[in-house]
Amino acid sequence: MKRLVLWLPILSIAVLLGVFAIALMRGEDAGAGDPRVGRPLPSLPLQPFEGPQARFDPAEVEGPYLLNFWASWCAPCRIEHPMLTELAEAGVPIYGVTYADRPENSRAFLAELGDPFAGLAADPERRAALELGVTGAPETFVVDGDGVVRARWRGAIDEDVWERRLGPAYRAAMTVPE
Repeated sequence: MKRLVLWLPILSIAVLLGVFAIALMRGEDAGAGDPRVGRPLPSLPLQPFEGPQARFDPAEVEGPYLLNFWASWCAPCRIEHPMLTELAEAGVPIYGVTYADRPENSRAFLAELGDPFAGLAADPERRAALELGVTGAPETFVVDGDGVVRARWRGAIDEDVWERRLGPAYRAAMTVPE
């Protein structure tokens, strides 16, 4: 009985950490009740990304794309990175914004895991994130060819999130009304 009393607090903390980790990985519904969905992407005070990668400027992007806020220090960003790479290899344009990250850390992250981004920008002071209502990294938006936000996902993207939430919004943005 004494051993159980000693281990009970540790087990309780472990269970709570597990519940929090699952909640963080699940993310939120892609835009349900989100005031940003259906509205044009605001002007974003982005800074150039310090590296050899292509630059991201929303005004220069043609067609629908994913806009992903990420950081090298973000564990869920590392978890979602293979999915972003898979989507990029399938032809989905993904533009990345580094969220409150040091340029050298961002470059090292991409050197280690690969670069799935069609273009990059930096948001070291989180000003662009504030304009979009980003609450943390990772966060991903589907933006259509007219610059309108069609979906949003807070948390890591996995295959289920893509198939059920972001993919349908992206495919709908790909269809041109006749």
